[in-house]
Amino acid sequence: MINRVEKLSLLSEMIAFAQIDANIKSIEYKFLLGVAKQLEICQEDFDYLFAHPVTYVHLKSHSERIVQFHRLVLLMNLDQTIGDKDLIKLHNFGLRMGLSHESINRVLDVMESFPNKIVPPDFLIEIFKVQYN
Repeated sequence: MINRVEKLSLLSEMIAFAQIDANIKSIEYKFLLGVAKQLEICQEDFDYLFAHPVTYVHLKSHSERIVQFHRLVLLMNLDQTIGDKDLIKLHNFGLRMGLSHESINRVLDVMESFPNKIVPPDFLIEIFKVQYN
């Protein structure tokens, strides 16, 4: 189980990722707020993170890092227009989390073959399992 500091760090990271194109769309905000609620972070604390980002905290659990990467993939695909800048940023986030370069590339490659570019969680986990073993 992750602690409050780690949760705020995850959200702060996701907000920074969503702000890559300078503004956050309503659908992105709602998605982020949903993640905040799932992490048991109140809306006031969530909104505070937009102006006051939290320092990145590295997650110890490999599975938590995979879940966070999946959230970032989902967030990126909400925009419908994915540019090279988005892919590079996502790739760098994954590397910073300590995820395998090969696994990240595989996810980004297969993403195109799924409806709405949403990689199912089970499929994503399998990609990381193969590289982890």
